[in-house]
Amino acid sequence: MAQKPSIPKGTRDFGQVEMARRNYIFDTIKGVFSLYGFQQIETPAMENIGTLMGKYGEEGDKLLFRIQNSGEKANLAPEKGLRYDLTVPFARYVVQHREEISFPFKRYQIQPVWRADRPQKGRYREFYQCDVDVIGSDSLIGELELIQIVEEVYKRLGINVCLHINNRKILAGIAEVIGAPDKMVDITVAIDKLDKIGVEAVNAELVERGLNDDQVAKLQPILNLSGTTTEKLTALKTILANSETGLKGVAEMEEVFQLLENVDCRLNIELDLCLARGLNYYTGAIFEVKALDVQMGSITGGGRYDNLTGIFGLPSVSGVGISFGADRIYDVLTELDLFPKELQSATQVLFATFGTDELAYALKWAKELRAKGIAVEVYPEPTKMKKQMGYADDKQIPYVAIVGGNEMETNTVMLKEMSSGTQQQVDLPELVKRLKC
Repeated sequence: MAQKPSIPKGTRDFGQVEMARRNYIFDTIKGVFSLYGFQQIETPAMENIGTLMGKYGEEGDKLLFRIQNSGEKANLAPEKGLRYDLTVPFARYVVQHREEISFPFKRYQIQPVWRADRPQKGRYREFYQCDVDVIGSDSLIGELELIQIVEEVYKRLGINVCLHINNRKILAGIAEVIGAPDKMVDITVAIDKLDKIGVEAVNAELVERGLNDDQVAKLQPILNLSGTTTEKLTALKTILANSETGLKGVAEMEEVFQLLENVDCRLNIELDLCLARGLNYYTGAIFEVKALDVQMGSITGGGRYDNLTGIFGLPSVSGVGISFGADRIYDVLTELDLFPKELQSATQVLFATFGTDELAYALKWAKELRAKGIAVEVYPEPTKMKKQMGYADDKQIPYVAIVGGNEMETNTVMLKEMSSGTQQQVDLPELVKRLKC
């Protein structure tokens, strides 16, 4: 009995249409990254497990895919794991190649990552991230440029979004003033789930993580602060008056918002004190971007990390980065029907022929057109014209160049526009002109 073909849960095949759409996303994002001077690198799919463990918090460590060693020296080789994100491998790369790069180092990566998560809508076990980071500078210009990149990418894609921003120093300050400075990680892991499980479940988790009822009660009005960004920051100055770390976080936020005002940023931005991002390596500003017209989790996220390279032997190197979730962006564009219609087919014209002589004639024309940058297909055999036209329909090819004996005699083709059904006899220069329009 033949084996039924299948793929692992949480992974997907991508056909021609899907790949055209994915490349549209990747090309759009790459184009914006390049505008700000970021250049591309790549790192291996697998890393030594020691590189990955302990960098993502207790929740993240549970989701690492481990790779079983094999071969003659399997027991001697260090255990490996599939990369969970692109940021930690980037930090490892920076340290390992520090003699070859110039700081501040601006790089982007577009590669797949793997997480042993429960598959569901918008959540996959294998998915692509589009990361952009600048490392080697603690200037908040880094935060500004990343927010500008978010604004430009989603403007080009046509997606209405809101960027949520917070600062881990503010969260550390909050932990201090409620009397739980040693529970900063527990607080952030819990409140990061607020929009997923609700306030009651978060409060219950905070108690489970060791906060007392008084500390949980003190946290509520802080997380529920309302008003404009300026009003929230003003209130935080009073609330965090006894926390030097917290006030530094407020000052950083004020500077970021001032920079955004200076460049007339039009992005919808919300200071969100419930935003925590569970990854332990963040130390400053943190971001999440959500689509406004679709029920979906965050489609972009990131933040400032002050010492991620320190674990690899290069301390006190600050960086900031964000990651665009290509797969979730794909789902948003699909649900909102925002992909350009012309992506359906890369081929501009198909040659359809009545015989072997006409096929040879079409191949010469196809070579001429390709030399001018025009995407061409030649149907590989002179079969029934209905079948050749059906092929063009299936692939949504906009033009068919029909070649018969009369066309060969006049050195022309009969050009059919598939959307209207109109036909016109054209020579090669006219065909180039029509297809270049």
